Amino acid sequence: MFGWEFPPHIAGGLGTACYGIVKGLAYNGVESIFVMPSASGDEDQSAARIINASDVAVDIVSNSVDDFLGKVKFVRVGSNLIPYANPDEFYNIIEAQKHFQTTGVEIQYGQKYKFSGKYGSNLMEEVARYAMVGGTIAMQHKDEFDVIHAHDWLTYLAGIAAKELTGKPLVVHVHATSYDRGDENHIDTRVLDIETRGMMAADRVVTVSDLTKNIVINRYHIDPAKVVTVHNAVDFSGRDDITVERGIKDKVVTFLGRITFQKGPEYFVEAAAKVLKRTSGVRFVMAGSGDMMNRCISHVARLGIADKFHFTGFLRGADVQKMFALSDVYIMPSVSEPFGISPLEAMRCGVPSIISYQSGAAEVLKYAFKVDFWDVDAMADDIYALLKYPALAKFAAEKGYDEVNTLKWNVATAKLKAVYESVLNK
Repeated sequence: MFGWEFPPHIAGGLGTACYGIVKGLAYNGVESIFVMPSASGDEDQSAARIINASDVAVDIVSNSVDDFLGKVKFVRVGSNLIPYANPDEFYNIIEAQKHFQTTGVEIQYGQKYKFSGKYGSNLMEEVARYAMVGGTIAMQHKDEFDVIHAHDWLTYLAGIAAKELTGKPLVVHVHATSYDRGDENHIDTRVLDIETRGMMAADRVVTVSDLTKNIVINRYHIDPAKVVTVHNAVDFSGRDDITVERGIKDKVVTFLGRITFQKGPEYFVEAAAKVLKRTSGVRFVMAGSGDMMNRCISHVARLGIADKFHFTGFLRGADVQKMFALSDVYIMPSVSEPFGISPLEAMRCGVPSIISYQSGAAEVLKYAFKVDFWDVDAMADDIYALLKYPALAKFAAEKGYDEVNTLKWNVATAKLKAVYESVLNK
């Protein structure tokens, strides 16, 4: 299994999902070797053996990445990518950096490469090198695995390399697509190319929702017969009830996620202003970081609600659980969300949740309130109702908890195991 991140060091939902998947697979009798670019040594290895690609010396005779990638039938894409910038910022960054790009990424026989494992300006270079090291790891362990599983575009080239070198079947897992990340007129064609190559090369394509499945079939032109939806789940194990001391009497409405166009943070700000015109005794929290943070701060100031609006910065681990424990309502107003694990985590903590219809989670959550991301009036109405009618909030919290309690990784990964068996039988 090729991933890019794994708890406790994560930047978003991808690492959380990978952790739930390997634990669920272990429950279902599937052993996993999880390869990541840069392991810290404190990852939980109870469910999967973790291989740190930074510790692996390349033992395939190639003088350069280009030479190696030629052998495994794909071409290295060499340039920079900032995956969470908005489309305009992304274009400006790329134009500014073009003359700094290097044309050759050499890695010699027996050489190790120290990956950052981050999402920085040399991400494309790391993706290419990861493919080379991934191919080496696959050859070294080819007698220890039956199936290759690659998560998202960052690892697709490594998955293709492993398949070409070992002949083992490849499953690619689509957690998001280029069409989710930004304006269709500003899609990065290099990422789109890698996504397409990965899906075309795969024996099965797993999508996190039917919403994403339709994009894969209609936009990437992948054979519907090899695309399977396996909805994400939530991890109930190892989580104790967290009690927190509230320093205020006000109710708390929380947005938690990347503060970027895809997540709809400005719609949350607009809805907050509308609620605050109707009632007092409520505060709004935007937890996370991203390229739209300064823009949202300015927006809050212009609307005159800064005294009731708080920015926490990026939260992880126990701080996320504390934030949920402090919350009375959770909202995910995403413009395009392949799935969205965060409302499941909020509902697991007994927090009534509002999500956009434009999310994969809307396919499986009956007891979350649903609105169109652009309908800030409906969003404000739902927030107001959950704050002002305790019986409604109690009903949503209890039913929501019971609902997500059935959405466990043990069940989702049983479906994944069936996907593995189907490609092995094929």
